[in-house]
Amino acid sequence: MRRGRKFVGFSAQDAHSTVPGAVPKRKGVPMTELWVERTGSRRYTGYSSRGAQVLVGSEDVDGVFTPGELLKIALAACSGMSSDQPLARRLGDDYKAVVRVSGAADRDQERYPLLQETLELDLSGLSPEDRERLLVVVNRAIEAVCTVGRTLKSGTEVKFEIAAKADSKADHAGT
Repeated sequence: MRRGRKFVGFSAQDAHSTVPGAVPKRKGVPMTELWVERTGSRRYTGYSSRGAQVLVGSEDVDGVFTPGELLKIALAACSGMSSDQPLARRLGDDYKAVVRVSGAADRDQERYPLLQETLELDLSGLSPEDRERLLVVVNRAIEAVCTVGRTLKSGTEVKFEIAAKADSKADHAGT
C-alpha cells in the first residue's frame, strides 16, 4: 500500500471530485460518504451518510473495534456477501454461514502479512461431487466480486491530506 501525504487548506471539496462539494457517483448513484470523528484519546466514531455508526478505539477499550479488526471484518463480510447468491441457490435462502477471519499484525512493519478466512457451512445435504462444485463456484465468486479482498491482494494507492481550519482568532484579528 502506498501512502502519499499532502497538506492543503481547509476545503469541503471531496478528494475524488473536481467539483467543490460534489459527492462522487457510482453508476449514477451518489457514493456513501464516510468519516470518523474523534471522541477521546485514541477513540473515534465512524459514520456513514446512510446512518450507520461504528465505535473505533484501542485494543484495551471494551466495546470498540480496532482499525485492524474492522479491516478483517470488512474482508469477511465481503467474502460472505460475494458468496451469498451461489450458496443460496444450492443450499436455500435460509442457509447458515459464519466467516471467521484472523491474522496477526507484524508490528515491525505495521501491517498484516497474512489474513486467514474460513467459511463455515453445513454441506451435509450435498454429495461429494456437489460439494466440490460448490467450493469451486464459491471461490470463483469471491475472487471475482469481493472488492475488499481484491483490493487487499492487489494493493492500492492511499492518498492522505490534511485540511487545516484557519484559527478563528487569527481570522478576526484587526477587526
